[in-house]
Amino acid sequence: MSDAIKHECGVAFIRLLKPLEFYRKKYGTYWYGIEKLQYLMTKQLNRGQDGAGMGVVKLHPEYGSRYLARKRSATKTALADIFEEIAEALKEIPKEFRDDIGYLRKHYPFAGEMLLGHLRYGTYGGNSLENMHPFLRQNNWMTRNLMLAGNYNITNTDELFNALIDLGQQPKEISDNVLMLEKIGHFIDEENQRMFAVLKAQGFSNLEITEKIKDEISLINILKRSFKSLDGGYNMVGMLGHGDAFVIRDSAGIRPSHYYIDEEVVVVASERAAIQTAFNLYPEQINELGPGNALLVRRNGHVEEVQITEPVVRKSCSFERIYFSRGNDKAIYHERKELGRLLAKPVMDMLGNDLVNTVFSYVPNTAATSFYGLIDGIHEIRRDLQADALSKIDVASNPEKVKEILSWRPRREKILVKDVKMRTFITNDSDRDDLVGHVYDITYGVVKSWNDTLVIMDDSVVRGTTLKKSILSILDRLEPKRIILVSSAPQIRYPDCYGIDMSRMGDFAAFAAAVELLKEKGMSQLLNDVYQLALEELLKPASRQRCVVKDIYQPLTQEEISQKIAQMLKPDSLRAEFDMLFQTVENLHLACPGDTGDWYFTGDYPTPGGNQVANRSYVYYIEGIKERAY
Repeated sequence: MSDAIKHECGVAFIRLLKPLEFYRKKYGTYWYGIEKLQYLMTKQLNRGQDGAGMGVVKLHPEYGSRYLARKRSATKTALADIFEEIAEALKEIPKEFRDDIGYLRKHYPFAGEMLLGHLRYGTYGGNSLENMHPFLRQNNWMTRNLMLAGNYNITNTDELFNALIDLGQQPKEISDNVLMLEKIGHFIDEENQRMFAVLKAQGFSNLEITEKIKDEISLINILKRSFKSLDGGYNMVGMLGHGDAFVIRDSAGIRPSHYYIDEEVVVVASERAAIQTAFNLYPEQINELGPGNALLVRRNGHVEEVQITEPVVRKSCSFERIYFSRGNDKAIYHERKELGRLLAKPVMDMLGNDLVNTVFSYVPNTAATSFYGLIDGIHEIRRDLQADALSKIDVASNPEKVKEILSWRPRREKILVKDVKMRTFITNDSDRDDLVGHVYDITYGVVKSWNDTLVIMDDSVVRGTTLKKSILSILDRLEPKRIILVSSAPQIRYPDCYGIDMSRMGDFAAFAAAVELLKEKGMSQLLNDVYQLALEELLKPASRQRCVVKDIYQPLTQEEISQKIAQMLKPDSLRAEFDMLFQTVENLHLACPGDTGDWYFTGDYPTPGGNQVANRSYVYYIEGIKERAY
């Protein structure tokens, strides 16, 4: 994605099923779990670079011993900082005790069997330490402690806030982080209190009750009550102080969640490839947590996947497949190649099947896989073109023509090279924009001046700012006759509210193009009509609202919106012709059949809160409000 955009978050969870001594004997270290957690987090660093955090829970601690530990960082090198600090803390242990697990369990905070890691991209809120996961709700009762982290955005935070007030609480702020911690915490408290009353009536002593609650507390009851009225996308991990843990996924499967279990370990991560690499597994050994399900890990080591919320139509985020997830996952790699291959025919149509005078390349590096698929598809078309051309000549008497036809092949070149980020004391915006042009460099001598067409593959186009302010002008230095920007994703038309930093309607190049087209067609009244409809919809409960923003795109075709986007993003100084081609939604679903969440392209939101956010976002756009709509 050439536009800089923040998205998602990454989680990692490890539950060691054997005593720490087992890992010391088999793997040579007590810190097998910590090392694997660091590995999982490193392999998901693509999911969050604004901060990181990790937490540990020790099983069966002595009374008076610390059993919860947490380390968080909001620095630019947060992940490295956290594990360096953990290593430094071990160095403070006297040398004679560093191999004494009894001493370590009592004095080293991170000598525990349950480990939770989080990588943060801040789609909302600041990057201060208090915004870093995991969050901690502490209590003197072990079974009332909760450490929580996740990849989630909740759309009905106002409703949750009011519900907590009705319960008698006073949350310190209206944020999904605080509200989820307090809501789950509330039902943990109620479950503890319910069990205490039942067991007390049966004649058990307080100490006996405490131990029985540790063994018998119902995570299912807690989660079903906590997630009953939630609207949003989430992959959430919680650890209770006594040793139970849970991982829960939203009912539509919006956010990804995967896990692996053997006799030694339970592992959970946002991305399958991270688990596969960290533990040297085959993809088939790793499970996907079902939509609406929770993975329950009890303190005695029992693990089960259970349904918590009623699953709805699966709408897993397709942007994970297009861009956000690491491309070394087997399925994602092939899907991205297919996204590119499906664009080969429309690209060749735009080129008039001219391979001789065309150069193909891509930007940024994450678009490389789709680019390979595009080239594969063009090779398929090229062979058909060659066969057709050869059938029309006398091959025996035209050897030179045969050679010419057989020489047809796509010219693939590395055109744009991204350099190291530049630091500058310059604060003037126009001068900064000029410096952006020096982030990329170009390969000279591969484009025939004013003769060749340059086809550039991108993952997606959100705002198009980087294209207009730097990339197109840089490409123009090569003096191509024409530039065609090809997006492996469809046009982004609607806001996201489930974890991607795309909440303001006016930021989208496709929306801006649609507005301009309606004005040019004398249909400006539609914009006001939709505004009035949006206001009316927002008076209804979220469950009854429809996404009225869809009406704006009804009179327009994808082709004319693409042409208008190209016109609006083309710099005034650009000498080359400029066109844009976007993936179709139909082909997106062909390439990624298992992940059909496409609301940012179609307005078909998987939860009622999405329709509400889209309507509110449009109202904010018309009224000039710059805030996010959820």
